[in-house]
Amino acid sequence: MRVFVTGASGHIASAVIPELLRAGHEVVGLARSDDSAAAVTALGAEVRRGDLADLDGLRAAARDADAVVHLAFDHAAMAAGDMAGAAATDLKVTRAFGEALAGTGKALVGIGMGRDGNEHVEQALGANPRSATGRLIGELTEQGVRTVLVGIPPVVHSTLDRSGFLPTLIRIARATGVSGYAGEGGNRWSAVHTLDLARLYRLALEQAPAGARLHAAAEQGVTVREIAEVIGARLGVPAESIPGERAAEHFGFFGALITYDMPLNSERTRELLGWEPREAGLVADLEEGHYFKDA
Repeated sequence: MRVFVTGASGHIASAVIPELLRAGHEVVGLARSDDSAAAVTALGAEVRRGDLADLDGLRAAARDADAVVHLAFDHAAMAAGDMAGAAATDLKVTRAFGEALAGTGKALVGIGMGRDGNEHVEQALGANPRSATGRLIGELTEQGVRTVLVGIPPVVHSTLDRSGFLPTLIRIARATGVSGYAGEGGNRWSAVHTLDLARLYRLALEQAPAGARLHAAAEQGVTVREIAEVIGARLGVPAESIPGERAAEHFGFFGALITYDMPLNSERTRELLGWEPREAGLVADLEEGHYFKDA
């Protein structure tokens, strides 16, 4: 297949693109800057210059491909506190892809989740502005698009991870001298190694039926306290519970995420696609030390 990938120079795509190329697929990666283009070229993919604002260009790229893997998101807007604006952009982009792919039977693989049966997960998904994009992708299934939603866990870890949950917690612990968690720290985060996630994306492209809702969790849930304790031990700082009234001060923007309980069950995904994670788990990956090499 000829696959068009957005977010092509990002963390997840840096593993997905080589995985697809090794399997014999052609890959075209979206790049908005010279640096991004160089990164995409280094991965071995063809470069298509453009950005998320160029909807006509995105439609053309989708029409030229056999499948679209949509990994891009407006992280600059999100970091500036405009999550709603970033989600609105994502919705426009997804709608443009739907217009280009309607009636073709071509694949559109997006980020989202189906129902998990966990009340806390359902509430979090419903409150997430990105949930509108997931609903739209579901609607596109009825319009002749082979849609697949990949539910990505809160923690995607590996040596490729530079800005996810783990690097963020490590930076906070270094800055404050405390590796913190909320309450008793019993809330759980599901996790997956980047390379295992890349293999799931390939399997999704090659095998998933239209309307598939996949959960990419290699580990259903690791407690935040366990994560904080490993970080504290590696940095030589105490792991402590941070009272609710101090959460915003200690964690900054991350205070809204530190309390999330987000276990995900991937049993149905494994049965459907034969996906079996084989890389290091979250705690083992932390203990390898690569996350702590950069100051």
